[in-house]
Amino acid sequence: QVQLVESGGGLVQPGGSLTLSCAASGLRFSFYAYAMSWYRQAPGNQRELVATSTSGGNTNYADSVKGRFTLSRHNAKNTVDLQMNSLKPEDTAVYYCHTRQLNYDYWGQGTQVTVSS
Repeated sequence: QVQLVESGGGLVQPGGSLTLSCAASGLRFSFYAYAMSWYRQAPGNQRELVATSTSGGNTNYADSVKGRFTLSRHNAKNTVDLQMNSLKPEDTAVYYCHTRQLNYDYWGQGTQVTVSS
């Protein structure tokens, strides 16, 4: 059974930084074969895609986080990180790690990020 476990959320002031980590286990195939994504969901909003690392090695970002967030994957450790810089109050949300295996979506439990002074 695929499991995704996020860590690293917390409270940070505007302009600050946080790094989220996601550890994957129970994968049927090698980690490098999976697209790994970070989503977020703020209260009252739909879940939105933040960044994706494709199995082909490309990384794509939502326009709202380009230049501020960096997604890094570590295939030897089955982990993917999201480095978040210059955080804004509108980045406040629960952040979820996501992958897909054999047409089935897997989500982590989510980690809260709050940007507030």
